[in-house]
Amino acid sequence: MIPSRFGLWYGRSMAYFPVWLRIAGERCVVIGGGDVATHKVDALLAAGAVVTVVAPRASATLRGRAAAGELTLECRAYRPGDLAGARLAFAATDDEALHAQLAQEAAAANVPLNVVDRPAWCSFIMPAVLRRGALSIGVSTEGHSPALAGRVRDDIAAALGPEYQRAVDVLGRLRRHLHAATVSSSERQRILTGLAASDLLERLRQPDVLAVDRLLAEHAGAGVSLASLGAEF
Repeated sequence: MIPSRFGLWYGRSMAYFPVWLRIAGERCVVIGGGDVATHKVDALLAAGAVVTVVAPRASATLRGRAAAGELTLECRAYRPGDLAGARLAFAATDDEALHAQLAQEAAAANVPLNVVDRPAWCSFIMPAVLRRGALSIGVSTEGHSPALAGRVRDDIAAALGPEYQRAVDVLGRLRRHLHAATVSSSERQRILTGLAASDLLERLRQPDVLAVDRLLAEHAGAGVSLASLGAEF
C-alpha cells in the first residue's frame, strides 16, 4: 500500500477511481422513467447536462420538464444506438436482459454506464453526495451498501454546518483576489493554508463579520475584508 499525503491508504483492491466530472453541455442518456430515473435526471440537469430520457412511461416530473424544454423525452422502449455519443448513461429499470444489452453496447461505444443498484453492470457508480455550496463530499462503498454510504453522508452533514459553505466562498474569493494581485504561488499557499487552519470556521459559524475581517487582514494584509472581496452573509 502507498500512503497518501492526506493520511489515507490506497491498496490494489480499490475497484473504482474517484473523480468529479464536468458535464455541462454534454449529452447524457437516462433509460427509465420512474422515480429513481427522475432523481438521476435532476442531478444531471443541475450539473448542466443535455439530457435525453428513453422510457415507455415517464413520471409526471419528467413529462413536465420535457414540456418546459429542459430535456428530451423519448416515450418508447430502448433501441440500439440510443447511447451513441453520450458522455454518461444511466439505466433505472427492472429489466435485467436490457441491463445486459446496455452494458454490452455501452462498452462497445465507450460510454460510461451506471445501472442503478446493479454494480455488476456498472462501469461507474454514484456516491452519496453532501453539498455545502461549492463544497461537495462524496461517500462510496463501491456498490456494497448504498444505504451505509447514505448514513455516513448524513453523519458528516450533521458535523458540517453552513459555515463551511461560507468558508468556501470567502477562500475562493480571496484566492482570486491574490491571483489578480500577482501574489506568488508560495505566498498564496501560505495565506490560504493559514486561514484554513485558523479559527475562520468558528468566526463564520456565528457569523462574526468583524472577527472574520480581522483574520483576513492578519493573513492577507490590510485592506482585505469581506466587503473588499464582495462576500456577503
